[in-house]
Amino acid sequence: MVSIKEVTEMFGKDVFTNKGYYLGELKDIDIDISTFRIRALVIETSPNTEMGRLLGGKRVIVPYSVVQAVGDVVITKHIVASTPQEGEVSKEEVQKA
Repeated sequence: MVSIKEVTEMFGKDVFTNKGYYLGELKDIDIDISTFRIRALVIETSPNTEMGRLLGGKRVIVPYSVVQAVGDVVITKHIVASTPQEGEVSKEEVQKA
């Protein structure tokens, strides 16, 4: 279960992939109200980063199943344009917002 405090503290955190690439800043969270579980994160990508160019959009929706850790920053699985390897996800699994 997710507490309100935990959710509000996530806003504005920097988001990185598990390979150290900057993805962007956490702007919004999609929560399933019936189960109080996070479904997805809305991340504002920076156009001058590899992820911003790869994803081709200002905001992207990342399924919460891709998130590996939340602390001072958010860590996701690495996002690739080609066929994903273990621990990676394809850019098709990430939606443009």
